[in-house]
Order: sequence, then structure tokens, then C-alpha cells
Amino acid sequence: MNTPFGIANLWLEGDFITRFVAIALIICSIVTWVILLTRFWELRNLRKLKPELDQFWRATSYDQGLQSFSNHALNPYYHLAKSAATASAHHQNQAHDHRELLQTLNYSEWMARSLKNSIDGIAAGFQKGLTFLGSTGAISPFIGLFGTVWGIYHALIAISSSGSAQLDQVAGPIGEALIMTALGLAVAIPAVLAFNAINRANKLMVADLNRFANDLLAYFVTGARVKSGE
Repeated sequence: MNTPFGIANLWLEGDFITRFVAIALIICSIVTWVILLTRFWELRNLRKLKPELDQFWRATSYDQGLQSFSNHALNPYYHLAKSAATASAHHQNQAHDHRELLQTLNYSEWMARSLKNSIDGIAAGFQKGLTFLGSTGAISPFIGLFGTVWGIYHALIAISSSGSAQLDQVAGPIGEALIMTALGLAVAIPAVLAFNAINRANKLMVADLNRFANDLLAYFVTGARVKSGE
């Protein structure tokens, strides 16, 4: 007797390739949901850090502003502010020993490039998992379709060898094979939606970092006090 939707029959009657395709799609689905939930949780935590920018600009000194940031290991705002201070100190320390090199890259350009490099590094970290989601969303329907075609092919061979092609005997095996297409779509749709949502959230986060970097650049170049950001 066929089980509901013929999933068990498809597994039991399928060959190595059919089972391999099914396992591959299931693994892709599990990894997709792990990435989706993990990245959304991380982005949720990052959004909670944004109010700390107000505390940073209200600080009476730059060092005190850095200490106002929480979770230093994962806080992109802290890393950006810290890298800006490091770049500024590096430029000032090297100014006396390499004047001929610094003449072609003044302090403002040096800080702008340093901040841009920091943002690029942080943004690269935001991209983790997106390649897998994009690839899964693109190829999963075709993997499912391949499993369907392969399953129908073997179903037709089995029907041919039995010498009977009645509708009730054809519909079952072919319907079970079509489940592979549905499985491929079930994997691809969440992957595509997650890719688009995470990619948009990353762009918004990078935009916030760019605004913060512009404020930092103005602070280091003009010498304005940190509390002037109030």
C-alpha cells in the first residue's frame, strides 16, 4: 500500500541516484534554514547596537566613547571607531620618518581610505552564507527536476517490464517522482527569500556604517570634539 504522498515508496523503490538527490536537497534545506535563522539573529542583535552611537558621541573623550560600545568582539561600530583611531595614530607616528611618502597621501585621504578599508572588511563578514543561499536558490529546482526525470524514467522502465500500463499503475510511480520537483522548490523558495532579505539588511547596515564613518572622518580631520555630535 502506498504511503501518503508516496514519499516512502519513492525512497524504497528509488535507486542510488534518486536517494542521493533527495538527500542532497534535504541537506541544502537544513543548511539554508540554519543560515537563515543564524543571520537574522545576528542582524537583529546588530540593530540593537545602533543606539550606542548616541552614547559614543556624547562621551567626553574618544577613549570613553569607545568604552561606551558593548560586545566589542562583534560590534562593527566599535571596530570602525577603533580602526579610525589606529589609522590616525599610525599616520601621526610615521609623519616624521617618511615625509616623502606622506606628501602624496595627506591625513584626510589616509583616514578616508582607512575607514573605507575597514567598512569593506566588515561588509565582507556580512556576506557569509549568502553565496550558499544564492546557489541553493538557483540550482535546487533543477536538482529536483533531475530527480523527477530520473524517477519517471525508472518508473516507465518498471511499467514496461511488467507489460502493463494502466492508469492506476502509471499514476503512482510518476506522482511519486514528481515529489522531487516539489522538494526542489521547497528548498529553493526559502533560500531565495532569505538571500534577498539578508542582502537588503546588509545594505542597510553598511549604509549606517558609512554614515558613521563620515562622522568619524569629520571628527579626525576637523578636530571637533566628540560631544559635538549631540
